Amino acid sequence: VQLQAFGGGLVQAGGSLRLSCVVSGRIFSVNYMGWHRQAPGKQRELVAAITSGGSANYADSVKGRFTISRDNAKTTVYLQMNSLKPEDTGVYYCNYNTPGGPGYWGQGTQVTVSS
Repeated sequence: VQLQAFGGGLVQAGGSLRLSCVVSGRIFSVNYMGWHRQAPGKQRELVAAITSGGSANYADSVKGRFTISRDNAKTTVYLQMNSLKPEDTGVYYCNYNTPGGPGYWGQGTQVTVSS
């Protein structure tokens, strides 16, 4: 399984970005995908995740601002990020998991929010 993330960049506070992650390889119908981020000097943290059935959950810090979605036909997961804050800055990683199986990670994409 390979994951490739797109869409990071530099944006001013209050702006928006949309991240995409394309999954390829042996994909199981029951899976969940997510976005994690890692800020400098901090541990990687879950931002949002979504199951193959469409159920989503979010970190408290992004609720109401970020929306995760997926296109199963294109095996792509998206993260729409609105009202961005400087504390959203970090490297964003997408991942793919199946119940009881190993997890896979994309290469990461940098998001920088300037104040």
